[in-house]
Order: sequence, then C-alpha cells, then structure tokens
Amino acid sequence: MHGVRLLDTFLRCRPCGGKYGEIIVKNWNSLAVLGLFVAVCLAVAGLGALFTAGSVRDWYPTLQKPSWNPPSWLFGPVWTILYLMMAIAAWLVWRRRGLLNVNSALALFGFQLILNVIWSPLFFGLKNPLAGLLDIVPLWAAILATLISFWKISPAAGALLVPYWLWVSFATALNFAIWKLNR
Repeated sequence: MHGVRLLDTFLRCRPCGGKYGEIIVKNWNSLAVLGLFVAVCLAVAGLGALFTAGSVRDWYPTLQKPSWNPPSWLFGPVWTILYLMMAIAAWLVWRRRGLLNVNSALALFGFQLILNVIWSPLFFGLKNPLAGLLDIVPLWAAILATLISFWKISPAAGALLVPYWLWVSFATALNFAIWKLNR
C-alpha cells in the first residue's frame, strides 16, 4: 500500500507537497534541462566544426601564423571541454530561477552563443581573418558580460566561464595576429 501512495505522489507531482515523487520529478526535470544546455552547446560546436574542417586542412596551413600558435589538434579537445563547462554554467544559473531573475543572464548567454557560432563561418568559411576579428571582439565582450552576470547569480557558474573567456582572449590575440600577418 505504501508503494501505491508513493507512485500516486510521483505521478501527481503535487506542488509544495514535499513528497518523494516531487523531488524525483524535479531532479529529472533539472537533468533534462542540463541535457538541453549540453545539446545546445554541442550543436554550436558542431556547426562551427562544419565550417572549420575543410579550411583547417586546406586553407589554414597556408596562413602565416605567430610562433605561439598552438597545434591544430589542441583546438578540438579544448573547445569540447569549454562547451561542456558553458552548458553546466548555464544550467547552474537556470537552477536559481526561482530565487533570482535569471532571464537577462541567460539571454546574454544566448547572445554570446550566437556570436560564437558566427565566428567559424566568418573566419574559416569565408577564409577571412578580418571578418572573424570583427566578430570575436564583441564575442569577447559578451562572454565577459555573461561571466559577470552569471557570477552574481552563481559564483560557480561564473567561475566555469573563466576558462572560456581566457581562451577567447587568447583566440582574439591569435585572430588579430593572423589577420595582421596575412593582409
């Protein structure tokens, strides 16, 4: 009989009931949202990879690059880790939605994702370092604004964006150097 009541509670998911089923449903909903953030961030990565793959083989090796240019194999693993960290950061902010207004922070997150996904078609797709530079500078600023906004809501979420901002800081300098060396 106790099992039937527990199942009934789980299925009805009564608000403010504090029942076991409600906790399970909330946890599953939260994990589903985390999965959604991961899927969105990895989709952005995948779109970038579509524009990058051919150019990394054919065009990028022909460019003059600074001596501090990292090896090409490093970019994939670094970006994958950064996208996962971004997804977790957004999820941590989303989880605070009942306590704080998180809409503007998540809107900033979405805006910087749009700028992020545009960079690869500009730089690699168009084979145009200047176009990439004109996107990555506002991307850098948008990431910083998102980081600050996230930090105010969840310091852990803000901290998860620090490596992303630092990497894009490096990428901005690299993009500028490549543009300057090849104009």
